[in-house]
Amino acid sequence: MRHPLVPTPGSARNSWWASAAVYQIYPRSFADANGDGMGDLPGITARLPYLQRLGVDAVWLSPFYKSPQADGGYDVADYRQVDPLFGTLADFDAMLQTAHGLGLKVIVDLVPNHTSDEHIWFQEALAAPPGSPQRDRYMFRTGKDEVPGSGDGNLAPNNWRSIFGGPAWSRVTEADGSPGDWYLHLFDTKQPDLNWDNNEVKEEMRSVMRFWLDRGVDGFRVDVAHGMVKEAGLPDWDGVAAMVEGTAEQAPDNRHTPPGDAHGAHTEAQEPHRAVSPQYPPSPFFDQDGVHDIYRDWNRVLAAYDGDRMMVAEAWVEPAERLARYVRKDEMQQAFNFDFLLAGWDAERMAEAIDDSLRAAASVEAPSTWVLSNHDTVRHTTRFGLKDPTTFPKGIGAGDEQPDAILGLQRARAATMVSFALPGSVYIYQGEELGLPEHTTLPDEARQDPTFFRTNGAEIGRDGCRVPLPWKADEPGYGFAGAFPGGVTPDAGTGAKVPAAPWLPQPESFRDLAANRQDGVGGSTLELYRSALAFRSAHGLGSGTFRWADVHQPEAGVLAFHNGEVLVLTNLGSAAVPVPDGFTASMASVPPSDGLLAGIPPNCTVYLTR
Repeated sequence: MRHPLVPTPGSARNSWWASAAVYQIYPRSFADANGDGMGDLPGITARLPYLQRLGVDAVWLSPFYKSPQADGGYDVADYRQVDPLFGTLADFDAMLQTAHGLGLKVIVDLVPNHTSDEHIWFQEALAAPPGSPQRDRYMFRTGKDEVPGSGDGNLAPNNWRSIFGGPAWSRVTEADGSPGDWYLHLFDTKQPDLNWDNNEVKEEMRSVMRFWLDRGVDGFRVDVAHGMVKEAGLPDWDGVAAMVEGTAEQAPDNRHTPPGDAHGAHTEAQEPHRAVSPQYPPSPFFDQDGVHDIYRDWNRVLAAYDGDRMMVAEAWVEPAERLARYVRKDEMQQAFNFDFLLAGWDAERMAEAIDDSLRAAASVEAPSTWVLSNHDTVRHTTRFGLKDPTTFPKGIGAGDEQPDAILGLQRARAATMVSFALPGSVYIYQGEELGLPEHTTLPDEARQDPTFFRTNGAEIGRDGCRVPLPWKADEPGYGFAGAFPGGVTPDAGTGAKVPAAPWLPQPESFRDLAANRQDGVGGSTLELYRSALAFRSAHGLGSGTFRWADVHQPEAGVLAFHNGEVLVLTNLGSAAVPVPDGFTASMASVPPSDGLLAGIPPNCTVYLTR
């Protein structure tokens, strides 16, 4: 069976980011160097040799800026300071220097849609009168009259809902004690939206970028890149938006996605199995055309620096052609390919996502990206172990369906090898190289995600994928604080110092998955990642050429494609698939002891060469 050639966009670019393997670090949960239970920059520095040995090309750090931590650091109070939880600017510089010395690029988060309510600008806005320049930096508006013509302004300016649940507007109290203006917060009340029609806002963010570029960072991951610009007039909108959404059939029928859920972009008229975008119908505050002017401006900022600096967009937009607009030559360099993440464990859906992504990226001569998990999603090791492995729950709690851990890990390993073999760059979320599952039985009293509280528990939230990593199986906190010796909490019995408990409790399953239990062990997930990344590099798969293979039959559960001289074959079906004539397996997602004598088993990916 002959399949049409799919364009391989931008894969021949010499830019480092076009084919890079990038490892996402969530600083709170990567490594704790001072024993206070919270990950930090010195902990990252101490573990960078581990990442170099893993075989990645770059690291991306989620926010480490000064913040009250209402949303895990995505509520920034000072864009130019490191939060004391994580260390100091000197610690950042030392980490950056160490990374560069190891040949690793460093990407940092940029959060331009909103600040913290503790940012000096917002504090100035609260102290200033309505209509002032200080308030114009944010989205302040007068309210609608509850009693027509009364001037009471008791109703919100429009009916928009927060992505985190509840209304998107909060009212301030003026200096004289009277009810005053309302301010927009598409996320938490402590995350007021900036006004991107304001030139001072534009120049401030340019200045923030230059501050970090001057220190030597190699790029930025742009948070909520499809946000910032709102439709003129801020019209009412009867839809509801979500940062992460898949299809109607992906929403599990449980207490976390009830009908009318404020975070699922569904309507009562929506027919079963209809594909929906992250905002359905299109919203007046996401993916507005004006965002592209911002990124053209930022492109010029980066162009003033040497070293091939880059930006990658977190933009939950559909269809793929809309996403491709973010990576036109004069805008960003990359955008996360969430269609592939949302496809789940399904050959036809994965094939469609690959097709659509490559074709859309080719239309603007850009490389694609491939990602399966991040700090906002249930880990794919767990998602793929659910009864419906295309399900995309917004957190999993103890009362929900619990995954088949063994099956989920098999499928996750296979899907990872698919992503590593596709042309473009690949993003790895911390801990997936250990096969870590979601913490699906985290007690509610331990939760910290604002989505859990703003939805009164209807949405479990993202804490389960943010649990601190296990480094050493037999140490407290599974070695989370083992980056440096010692701790900060004296033990009353011995006088020795022991580390504080990690900021989120770890499941017992982390013990056997700790890095030291997998290091050097043939067939372990850690060694699979090392081998697959080495194979990817040796065969130039990130900058290779893609075409579907003759044996590609997604309707039968067989996903198969060529990248250069390598044939990648994944069996998503229920019976073994023969190894094609003339090919030999170079590596497989199943442990070597399982062998391939009877063909390629279900839930397995194999790299084949002649």
